[in-house]
Amino acid sequence: MRLDPTAATAGFRLIAHDVVGSTNAEALTAARAGDRGPLWVVAGEQTAGRGRRGREWVSAPGNLHASLLLFDPAPLETAPQLAFVAGLAVHDAIVERVRDLRDALALKWPNDVLHAQKKLAGILIESEMAGSRLAVAVGIGVNCSRHPAQASFPATDIAEAGGKVSPESLLAVLSHCMMKRLDQWNRGAGFCGIRADWLDRATGLGGEITVRLPGRELAGYFEGLDDAGHLLLRGADGKLQTITAGDVFPAATPPAPVVSMLRKTAQDSLRSKGQGK
Repeated sequence: MRLDPTAATAGFRLIAHDVVGSTNAEALTAARAGDRGPLWVVAGEQTAGRGRRGREWVSAPGNLHASLLLFDPAPLETAPQLAFVAGLAVHDAIVERVRDLRDALALKWPNDVLHAQKKLAGILIESEMAGSRLAVAVGIGVNCSRHPAQASFPATDIAEAGGKVSPESLLAVLSHCMMKRLDQWNRGAGFCGIRADWLDRATGLGGEITVRLPGRELAGYFEGLDDAGHLLLRGADGKLQTITAGDVFPAATPPAPVVSMLRKTAQDSLRSKGQGK
């Protein structure tokens, strides 16, 4: 395993293991021991990999299991935006290594990368206070050559999608892409651009979705993201709801004109603030 030279020169470091319980847990343990990052922790296999809400993340050999430890990456209330930063970096890295997959790749709120509407990669942000400072582990799992046969959301891997990439080569590209996206984000000051780039790659935008929350479900139309990255859901009654956490399942493919209109609206909003391209 190695990092891209640009990332190494910028001060990012790497610790590689054959087997660990969880790369996120290893990263946060390093923080408690005094490591201040930025540090990549990578493993060939995880025995206790996990996803959001404590779900198991199947961590088979041949896939990428990595976590990036960051210290005080942004104010506490802004740190969850790292899920969007990481999602874009993973998307960038996969496209760079396997360009034929570009057109079928998409991002699902808040933290998944899909290929042809099947989960290809997932992100888990975990944090804790180390004294007066915030330690954040950005956990990333990419299915390179294997995927679980049964999961709450259909899964796939790069090999099944017709590509070929090793965890080692993907990590090198990812370390560079992550560095670039972190620079763009700029501790939250650049989230407007991150949000626009994320929406440009979003699945289900403008279409009907179901949001599963503890004990209930909400249905409506995926209207976009607010300035903090929360999902905007337009109900059948026309009321707009802000969703801070939940599991999203697309109910239908939105008409192309609706998607174009919503993306154009987001871009026009950015330009009106002087932050568009």
